[in-house]
Amino acid sequence: MTMNAFITGAYDTAVGELPGSSCMGLHAEAAMGAVADAGLKLADIDGVLCAYSFTEPHLMLASVFCESLGIHPGYCAAIQAGGASACIMVMQAAALVASGQCRHVLVVTGDNRLTGMSRDGAMAALAEVGHPQFERPFGISVPASYALVARRYMHETGVTSEQLAAIAVEHRRHAGRHPKAHKREPITVEQVLASKEIASPLRMLDCCLISDGGAALVVSSREAARDTRGKAIEVLGAGQGHTHEHIVAAPSLTQFGCKASSQTAFGRAGVTPGDIDVAEIYDSFTITLAVELESIGFFEPGEAGHAAARGDLGLGGRLPCNTHGGLLSYGHSGAAGGMFHAVEAVHQLRGRADARQVKDAKLAFVHGDGGILSAHCSLVLGVH
Repeated sequence: MTMNAFITGAYDTAVGELPGSSCMGLHAEAAMGAVADAGLKLADIDGVLCAYSFTEPHLMLASVFCESLGIHPGYCAAIQAGGASACIMVMQAAALVASGQCRHVLVVTGDNRLTGMSRDGAMAALAEVGHPQFERPFGISVPASYALVARRYMHETGVTSEQLAAIAVEHRRHAGRHPKAHKREPITVEQVLASKEIASPLRMLDCCLISDGGAALVVSSREAARDTRGKAIEVLGAGQGHTHEHIVAAPSLTQFGCKASSQTAFGRAGVTPGDIDVAEIYDSFTITLAVELESIGFFEPGEAGHAAARGDLGLGGRLPCNTHGGLLSYGHSGAAGGMFHAVEAVHQLRGRADARQVKDAKLAFVHGDGGILSAHCSLVLGVH
């Protein structure tokens, strides 16, 4: 089965602390960069998908973006699914071009989460994911929710804090090869374990960064892709999985929707986890990646921690994972955090990843997770 959709343009802005940056400014830079990368003009774009912003929130962010850039697409919408937004937007864009409703869909994300938000503002935004009746009154937070998952997961699988720390260490090693990464200085397992406790057993270096930045893709139909100039990357398969929204309602603390989303994506692409050359998987916390690597089928239950400690996720390892450094070390700018994973997959498949290039990468897997392992979307991308 083919989806008849191709990523023809990709761009990511600088990331980290960007004084003077704004949500719309980052959107504009990322969008114009992706359109130029595809060899297109803004006038060629007939579909636009945006996500959400914490610093410039608006009910119709995609319309605000189109107005600010002076474009008038035939299709325009904003999608809000937390960290799954980027992958869901690519899936939606693929459906739009495959069905003939659009030729070129611009998928754009960006936010100045670091310089544009106060600490109190950030905490208030993150508390919103809690259930207003059953969670928020008791002081839930995003790290506490993932810590709950971590505790249960450690109990069931025997994974250790040292093994989770190895995930953070490998991500920093990857980021050290990326000139744009927010954090590049090496860290050790001992430093992760000695970092400030945020919500036991998770420590500061088990948690993602807060960054400014933006990223965008252009998704084109098969016919329209012929008009573009770069190496087109095919969207071979996509799938979603949803088991709950609030962690209090989760049917399990160790089994999540990533299992269904990835099975659907692999099935539609006609490949298996063993075929994947490089993976870019949402890593809001070290535990997030451990759970997802196993649920998706890359490792057996209880094996992800050992795999990280062995170096399996490194460049040259069994499954090079988050080769840009992921949310843990490359950067996390809201919905753009997930889009960085997708853009990195495109860089890898085009052979443009420089010092972090996975040799002969032909198939990439990208996964986004929103909420507390709530919304899941998986993509399988391949070189056309």
